Amino acid sequence: MKRITCKQLGGPCDTVFHANTADEAIKLQDKHLKDMVAAGDTVHADALKEMKERWRHPFKAMGWYNQTKKDFAALPKE
Repeated sequence: MKRITCKQLGGPCDTVFHANTADEAIKLQDKHLKDMVAAGDTVHADALKEMKERWRHPFKAMGWYNQTKKDFAALPKE
């Protein structure tokens, strides 16, 4: 299990996610962003929009995804 923050994944806050894989962490942050925006948090709205836009450009998205996987792999285990 590793710890990664919303900010480390490109978000605006220091909420900590606990995950075994980068994919798990990305899914947790995705849900976090959607939940925060649904609750009226405007600070997370830009990050959610950026996340949605990223996947409209597959080449750029894969670069972000591969870098995120590398960054996650470099994190120490809890």
